[in-house]
Amino acid sequence: MAQASNNCRESRWSLQGMTALVTGGTKGIGHAIVEELVGLGAAVHPCGRNEAGLNACLKDWEMKGFRVTGSICDITSAAQREKLMDTVSSLFNGKLNILINNAGTCIKKPTEEYTAEEVSTVMSTNFESAYHLCQLGHPLLKASGAGSIVFNSSVAGVVSLSVGSIYGATKVSPH
Repeated sequence: MAQASNNCRESRWSLQGMTALVTGGTKGIGHAIVEELVGLGAAVHPCGRNEAGLNACLKDWEMKGFRVTGSICDITSAAQREKLMDTVSSLFNGKLNILINNAGTCIKKPTEEYTAEEVSTVMSTNFESAYHLCQLGHPLLKASGAGSIVFNSSVAGVVSLSVGSIYGATKVSPH
């Protein structure tokens, strides 16, 4: 009987030499993704809209010896998305291997109660930003020779949940 490795990463693939951008990388799933990618050897650049939160994460990752840089970015702003991608291009020498569109928001309320501003906020955060980042990142992903895009979706994109239909519409998983 084969003995299991104490370090599960030893038996998995390596991302050594790869680069990654993770939106919403300072909390929740995004934070865990950053740590997993770094553990697999990637150089990672997360973004978040809260400067104090980003700085706390960067300090923690530095203490752990992780190779992580980061940016403040409100992904609902096209100008900030462009600045983010310029920063990533500069840091990673014009190449990006992995773009993870993780950032998202949900306003939990019945569909008929959404204001136009709330619809715009959810659509801009969950859909428009991811689409635009893919457009901006395309040259960098192509230049890497091994580019991948990941969209974090939700079961709310395929079944009705009480989180609101607008959120579900923005979280349909592309096939």
